Amino acid sequence: MILSFHPVIVGDENRLCAGRDPDAEDRAAIKRAEIVILPQGCRESLYSTAVQHCEKVFPNYQAKFRYPGKVGQVRLFQETGAPHPQSLPYDNLESFMDAHRDTPSIPLHFPMVFKLNWGGEGSSVFLLQKPDDITFALTKAGACQEIGQNGFLFQEYMETGGRSLRVVVINETLISYWRVAPDNTTFGTSLAHGSRIDQKSYPRLMEKGERAVKALCAKTGINLAGFDLVFNLGEPDPEPRFLEINYFFGRRGLGGSEQYYILLHEGIKAWLEKRA
Repeated sequence: MILSFHPVIVGDENRLCAGRDPDAEDRAAIKRAEIVILPQGCRESLYSTAVQHCEKVFPNYQAKFRYPGKVGQVRLFQETGAPHPQSLPYDNLESFMDAHRDTPSIPLHFPMVFKLNWGGEGSSVFLLQKPDDITFALTKAGACQEIGQNGFLFQEYMETGGRSLRVVVINETLISYWRVAPDNTTFGTSLAHGSRIDQKSYPRLMEKGERAVKALCAKTGINLAGFDLVFNLGEPDPEPRFLEINYFFGRRGLGGSEQYYILLHEGIKAWLEKRA
C-alpha cells in the first residue's frame, strides 16, 4: 500500500499533515504502508515517524534534518569532503566569542560573505566590505538570536561573474541552469531580485557541477533538492563549489509548477519501479 502525504501525489491512501505533527491516525496509516510519499515541506516529526515505521520513504530527508540550515549544510560539506568556499560556521554568538577570544580577527579576506542560518532568496546573505561590517553582521545575528533563530557563518567571497549554477535533483534526474545577475558586478543571483535564467552557457562547467552533485547525493542519499554551486571564472579551469542545498526550491527554472509536478511524478514513478 502506498501512503501519500503529498497534496498532489495520489497514493492508495492519502493524508495531509500540513502545519502539524503526525497524530495517532497518521502513525497507524504509516505502519500499514509499504511505501510513504512525503511533501517537500514536511516537519521533522513526520519524517522521523515515517522512517521509523516504513522502510521505503520518499524523499530522503536524513541530511536535511541531520544538518539543518546553512550552518548545518556547511558542516555536511566539510564532513563529506564536498568542495565549497572556505566557511566559518557558528551555532550562536557565544560560540563566535569563544572561538575568537584569543584571535579576534576572522581568518578571511575582505570582501567576505555573511549568512544567517535561515532565510531564502538571498534575504539573509550580505557582502561585507570592511572590518566595521563585522559589527553589523554580529548585530544582525544577535537580533535573530533574540527571537530564537540561532546560527550564522562567514564565508570566502568568490568572483563568479555574477552567476551561480542551480542543479535540481528529482530522484535520479538532474536539471541544471544558471542564475545570472543583471550585471556581473551585482552581488547575489536570486531570481527574486532580477536575475535571469541561462540554460546554455558554459556547458562544460554545468557538466562538472552535475558530477559534483551526483557524488554528494551518492554519499548522502539526497534525492529531492536544488543545489547551488559557484565557479571562480577567473581561474583557467574552474571547479564547482557548493554554496547551499534548497529542499524547498523555486520552479521557474524548471518551467513552472506544472512542469515541476510532471517531473516529480516521473521521478517518483522511477523510484517506485526500482523498489517493486
